[in-house]
Amino acid sequence: MPDDRSNETRPSPDALLDRAEREARGRLRIFLGAAPGVGKTYEMLMSGRARLADGVDVVIGVVETHGRKETQVLVDGYEVIPRRRVDYKGRMLEEMDLDAILARRPALVLVDELAHTNAPGSRHPKRYLDVQEILTHGIDVYTTLNIQHVESLNDVVAQITRVRVRETVPDSIIDQADDIEIIDLTPDDLIKRLEEGKVYIPSTARRAIENYFSPGNLTALRELALRRTAQRVDEQLLIHMQAHAIPGPWAAGERVLVCVDARPGGAARVRYARRLADRLRAPWTALHVDTPRSAGMSEEDKDRLATLLRLAEQLGAEVTTIPGQNVAQDIVRHATANNFTHIVIGRPTRSRWRELIEGSLTYDLIRNAGDISVHVISGNERNAEATSRTVKAADEQWQFEIWPYLKATAYVVGSLAFALLLHQFLDVRNLAIIFLIGVLTSAVTGGLWPALYACLISAIAFNYFFLEPRYTLTIQDPESIVALAVFLVVAVIASNLTVRVQRQAVAARARARATEDIYLFSKKLAGAGTLDDVLWATAF
Repeated sequence: MPDDRSNETRPSPDALLDRAEREARGRLRIFLGAAPGVGKTYEMLMSGRARLADGVDVVIGVVETHGRKETQVLVDGYEVIPRRRVDYKGRMLEEMDLDAILARRPALVLVDELAHTNAPGSRHPKRYLDVQEILTHGIDVYTTLNIQHVESLNDVVAQITRVRVRETVPDSIIDQADDIEIIDLTPDDLIKRLEEGKVYIPSTARRAIENYFSPGNLTALRELALRRTAQRVDEQLLIHMQAHAIPGPWAAGERVLVCVDARPGGAARVRYARRLADRLRAPWTALHVDTPRSAGMSEEDKDRLATLLRLAEQLGAEVTTIPGQNVAQDIVRHATANNFTHIVIGRPTRSRWRELIEGSLTYDLIRNAGDISVHVISGNERNAEATSRTVKAADEQWQFEIWPYLKATAYVVGSLAFALLLHQFLDVRNLAIIFLIGVLTSAVTGGLWPALYACLISAIAFNYFFLEPRYTLTIQDPESIVALAVFLVVAVIASNLTVRVQRQAVAARARARATEDIYLFSKKLAGAGTLDDVLWATAF
């Protein structure tokens, strides 16, 4: 079996591909502000002047001065691409001339107000789409954006300011940015600029201070801008680590990973992870490892798992499901590769003797987590009681399910009868292969424990009927002892592998069915032309 740790020393192919795609595109720098008037356009023009001084070919695609003298002074000295005039219902509107910029092909273009909606009849309905086309031609772009225009924060901003912003930019644009420069101004300083008439005319400024630009609103918007910028910086750090095969975690920023499975008490873990992420001001992810055993879950367990994943998503987590074999190793590998600094898991619910036999996920995680902090959480009393009942029922089912063991006994008896028939024609050591047939059949039909039981009684039968002295459990020949030991080892390994392959096949069929269902559903949605069609596709 190859060493999984070797993969951790190799650069991530996805990160390398992302890096190659970025190198082929122009670089995007976003000057992000908490509110209008913080100085985004001013800082963009100042940065552009610095690039001009370095000999870079810089032009202005579009800059809105809003009548501010200090901004207009900075525009002087730039080459400005003339705007395109658009006739809309008898009104002449001016828009950025995308074709002129592409024909001019500068090294850097300054584009103000990224969230702007273009006039009808333009090539793209939104200015950020113009910017994306410019970037695909290898031209760098400096642009400005207010946090209120970020799509994922639209509801939050509306709740804070009681104003619904209609012009938004998808978060994917921010994720594509090579640099985000936060233009930070304290609420008091921004209000002072408003009172001095540097943002709006005095009459408008007074109304703005009383409503949108209240100190509380500005403080909340400022925090949103800082947190969204920190999130993008964290993503860039992760991409850098993956592209250069740097083992994590780097504790430059906190990230929380909560492990979700079908055991009762998972809701407490999810809520704890949310509280931990809030305290740390960190992003968090809910992770489920889909093992071959998952295919054998009961409907109740499947419903419980789906409910937990929905709860995590509702609380703001990114939900991730990965295939795996060894749950502890897969969790640690995922946490390390994605720079998580905290793992939240549940307290062990198995009995001590089952942990000794099957191992403990909790202890394996703690032992292998390295520099990652592991939080072991127990559910509330109600969940703990439910967990106790579930584990007890599982133990009872595991103990009293006799039928697989009876079938395993029958397979071994059949193998014994066949071996007795061939005893006169085959060497004793070759007869062991016949017993392996019974062991593997037990593994396929009954699972691991019946297969191990078949290994044991096969070894006893092989010794009793075929090893000298026959019809006793005594072994005289040392070579026979070695042969019997080898048989046991081979039988155990073969049965274990057979059960594992069987579980993988069941899991693969389940994933194939799920993929087919998703494909059919997406096909229905693609053909839906009305809301009724969408509802019909969802219902059936």
